[in-house]
Amino acid sequence: MTKWLVAFVLFAFSTGSVEAKVVTKTVDYKDGGKVLEGYLAYDDSIQGKRPGILVVHEWNGLGHFIQSKCEELAKLGYVAFGADIYGKGVRPEKVEDCMATSGIYYKDRKLFRERVNAGLDQLKQNEMADPGRLGAIGYCFGGAAVLELARSGAPVKGVVTFHGALDNPTPADDKNIKAKLLINQGGADPFTLKSVPGFKKEMKAAGVDFKVITYPGAEHSFTNPDAKGQLKGALYNKSAAEKSWKAMREFFKKVFKSQTLS
Repeated sequence: MTKWLVAFVLFAFSTGSVEAKVVTKTVDYKDGGKVLEGYLAYDDSIQGKRPGILVVHEWNGLGHFIQSKCEELAKLGYVAFGADIYGKGVRPEKVEDCMATSGIYYKDRKLFRERVNAGLDQLKQNEMADPGRLGAIGYCFGGAAVLELARSGAPVKGVVTFHGALDNPTPADDKNIKAKLLINQGGADPFTLKSVPGFKKEMKAAGVDFKVITYPGAEHSFTNPDAKGQLKGALYNKSAAEKSWKAMREFFKKVFKSQTLS
């Protein structure tokens, strides 16, 4: 190895310019006797504890889309854990199967809260996660999940939903919310837009710190590139996806009072 190459390598290590590596792992954990399979992502170049973000999947279960979001969060400086609400190996594909499986949790909010809290507990146990700086994000079905997490009184600082279900059969539970909320809503979403006025009214009545951002023209599933119109009213919108992700990043930087997060 020439002297100049040795010098370059030493310089790279001394200045920290070596490319960081995002480490990912599948993690088996349990809610009671139910085996769940989550997805962990973190940047191994970061030393010490960092904010932790729980990420909850859409109605088709934990898959590559949510895994990619965990990896993006890891690159931003978080330890991210993709929760599994359904259970290991339960990944419905057909619309009717997704509807039936997600419906189990919409009908049983106690189970819904237990399952999403199991994911948060798994994140809290991670030695890299700062238990005093926890947040949660969710997409579609996952949006409902993280709102149920907040309504359970969980110790999360911030909760972000993307085209999430907002309906709540027990509005009195909103008083348990400790987190600040950011709701990213499609302005042309035929499934969730109608719930926004009632949601705002409930949040104001409960004194919750919340913000709703509406993206004109965006339909349901606007963040997911796989949404190509297979389900009418659900379509990827690149502009809304990028703007809502930026809004989330700014939200968490303020919530965690951090200048070091990307």
